[in-house]
Amino acid sequence: MERTNAIYARQSVDKKDSISIDSQIEFCEFELKGEQYKTYKDKGYSGKNTERPAFQELVRNIENGLISKVVVYKLDRISRSIMDFAKMIEMFQRYNVEFVSSTEKFDTSTPMGRAMLNICIVFAQLERETIQQRVTDSYYSRSQKGFKMGGRTPYGYRKEPFSIEGIRTQRYVIEPSEAALITQMFEMYAKPEVSYRDVVKVMTELGIKTYNGKPFMHTALKRFLKNPVYVMADMDIYNFYKNQGTIIESDPADFAGTNGCYYYTGRGNANDKETSYEGQRLVVAPHEGFIPSDLWMIVNKKLKVNKQYQPARKVSNSWLAGKMKCGRCGYALKVAGVDTYKYLTCTMRAEMTSRCGGTGGPLRLPEVEELVYNAMVEKLSSFQTLQERKKSAKANPKLTAKQAELARVENEIENLIDSLKSAGSALVSYVNAEIEKLDVKRRSITQEIVTLTTNSVSSEQIEAISNYLDDWDNVSLDDKRRVVDGLIIKVNATYEDVQIQWKL
Repeated sequence: MERTNAIYARQSVDKKDSISIDSQIEFCEFELKGEQYKTYKDKGYSGKNTERPAFQELVRNIENGLISKVVVYKLDRISRSIMDFAKMIEMFQRYNVEFVSSTEKFDTSTPMGRAMLNICIVFAQLERETIQQRVTDSYYSRSQKGFKMGGRTPYGYRKEPFSIEGIRTQRYVIEPSEAALITQMFEMYAKPEVSYRDVVKVMTELGIKTYNGKPFMHTALKRFLKNPVYVMADMDIYNFYKNQGTIIESDPADFAGTNGCYYYTGRGNANDKETSYEGQRLVVAPHEGFIPSDLWMIVNKKLKVNKQYQPARKVSNSWLAGKMKCGRCGYALKVAGVDTYKYLTCTMRAEMTSRCGGTGGPLRLPEVEELVYNAMVEKLSSFQTLQERKKSAKANPKLTAKQAELARVENEIENLIDSLKSAGSALVSYVNAEIEKLDVKRRSITQEIVTLTTNSVSSEQIEAISNYLDDWDNVSLDDKRRVVDGLIIKVNATYEDVQIQWKL
């Protein structure tokens, strides 16, 4: 079968300064000087890979022995990848196919011609990667300043024109009816007994749909609940993300309890920002949030614990469930035994015996519950509020300033510790001395924060919780868990000792 010439032309997008496919073909026709040819055209396809329909057809025809010469307008029309181009040159040689670039005049029959081809493809790829790097650098530079970086407007907001440093951009403004529904979702899911299914059912009954008109599903609810765009970001939010390994671009003082946040995927981070906090970037945005930080924290801590986003299951074995940890290894304690004799066992010991000695002896559940109950009664007599205390503390500008100062000191300490990795012996003593000074300052600020957060009074809250504790035997399991969740972070228990970490 007689072989023929092939002209290949590609144009990714129509631009004023880009050469059209018809113009590319005219250049190639001149190179062929009246010889017969077949055209292969890919419009709207990038040269970064070879997944292009016309190009794949050309490859098949080469492999079937139908092509004698391939002519292109310019080298980057056929490929911008060194690896792909090398494979193509190898294929051309294997099937005895000539390759011609009409504007660059390459002759692949000589070693020098092949070398020049490789050099040109290197620079073509370099140009492409340089453009990508400029775009990436510009994106992160603008995102760090709080610019709106495109994408769909979140449910609960609309956009309005806005300026940052004299540059026109956009910011979000609250859409009251949608914001009310978002708030309802947060308030519902914050309740311990409420599951994803419960919230989705209510939203479906209200006729809520996604932006593309599909039914409201679990995935949409997850995106809403995790999105920091809604939160009134304060120091609690700052500390939450910092502890998760998120890169925080804004100064701690910017977390004043009013504005929402933008969340960007970290540069070079392959993790899905829907499931991972580490390596992502957080920026305080110019728009106002409308979900209180304490409500947002309750919801997101619940999401973090329930990583698989399964419907919440009601606990029936103890009102301390989820709070009890092994005092030796820190792993959870689970309830075992029968109703007449329930005891606690370390999950680490159950799964990896060699790594934990367990609680050091029998740890009966009724005894731990009695001890914790008595501790709550005693603790409550020392403190005068739960939620009101927290709200009062947040309204205290001096407390906010101290929290921001503490965050800055901790950042300085972390930076100094990092510098020790590359410091010479002459600098080590100096850096250690600076760390000790900052640590003294950190302890002082921490004590001031403790003092500021314990000076508030709410007789209503005292009465409400006291009523629960006074009639504890008749209080429902769910109500007991709410009381415990408001008072206690965790309970570290061994046979010899039980230590309670308080929220108060």
